[in-house]
Amino acid sequence: MLGEKVLLIANPASRHGEGAVAAVRAERLLRETVGARLAVMLTSHQGHAADIAESAAGLDAVVALGGDGLIHEVLNGLMAIPAALRPPLGVIPAGSGNDYAGALGMAATLTDIVHQLDNAPHRTSDVGCCNGEYFMETLSFGLDAAIALDTIERRERTGAAGLSLYVQSGIDQLLHNLKPRRMEAVFDGKERREDIILCAVQNGPTYGGGFRICPDALFDDGLLDVCIAHAPVGALKAGWVFLRAKSGHHRHFKEIETFRAREISLRFDGPLPVQIDGEPLFETEYKISVEPGALRVIAPNDKPFSK
Repeated sequence: MLGEKVLLIANPASRHGEGAVAAVRAERLLRETVGARLAVMLTSHQGHAADIAESAAGLDAVVALGGDGLIHEVLNGLMAIPAALRPPLGVIPAGSGNDYAGALGMAATLTDIVHQLDNAPHRTSDVGCCNGEYFMETLSFGLDAAIALDTIERRERTGAAGLSLYVQSGIDQLLHNLKPRRMEAVFDGKERREDIILCAVQNGPTYGGGFRICPDALFDDGLLDVCIAHAPVGALKAGWVFLRAKSGHHRHFKEIETFRAREISLRFDGPLPVQIDGEPLFETEYKISVEPGALRVIAPNDKPFSK
């Protein structure tokens, strides 16, 4: 059950204004479910959702309506609340990629989603952290981050959405941003120095609208899944590997390495694209860790969980 004290945080600008319509419908359906003690807050600027979520201590649930960027902000607000008072997180997908909602198994229609929120189990989830900023699904460096950030720019500029947009960005970045990066890394105390095309650190299995970059990632195993694409690799082969990642079949290529780690330290030989849950990140060194069982989430799908 959702409980009585529920906060809905909605981004009215998601999907170029469709979020505002979805927020009105979600409020009506949630009021029918949880009654008059539902509170609704619409975001108005970057960082607003984090500020709102930080004030939610002691509530029965916080529901985020928007895309992965909104969920990222809400997560960081919730993590500022002491664990004993931190409410569980529910998600109503209203973005373009919706990777996190997809991993949780949220339904396609709003009526079904609200039913799920009121009936699905509350599961304990790990949370990733990079330089003090939390992430729920993904953190990546290099080519895949360039694709993710270019996708966001194209979406804002053209209004396009969906898998085709991500593929267009992927092809463009493969042609123009396929650059080896020198990485100095420490994975659970083991030092490495190597040239890479990309490094993805995942708490969940997907990014980019369903690309299964770490298909075996679990939200509750106390580990982060890592995928590295080693250099060199040509544009044609990189494109084939990229397309195979949609189904998670990229891992048999010799350039691809996957493993798990708890604590990670990364440095690169120069600036490179970096994204955290789809948002840009600008640092020179990256200290990455996992906080096991830090958040309860409302999740109908048990596949990305081991418990």
